[in-house]
Amino acid sequence: MTTRIRVSDMTYHTHEEIVQTAIEMADGVDSVDIDSEEQVATVEGDVSPDEVLEKVAMAGYEAETVE
Repeated sequence: MTTRIRVSDMTYHTHEEIVQTAIEMADGVDSVDIDSEEQVATVEGDVSPDEVLEKVAMAGYEAETVE
């Protein structure tokens, strides 16, 4: 399953690393691709969008799913 989320305030490379690490902590994540220009993370794997959003929130960022 592919999940795309838009992450607010992900403006620096270190922010991307924090968000990527947080998402990778979710069970079932196979890969994470961050597009810093669009502030979108694309997540591949058997993981629910809600769990991805929860991990991003735990890292201190606001996010929403993108269709």
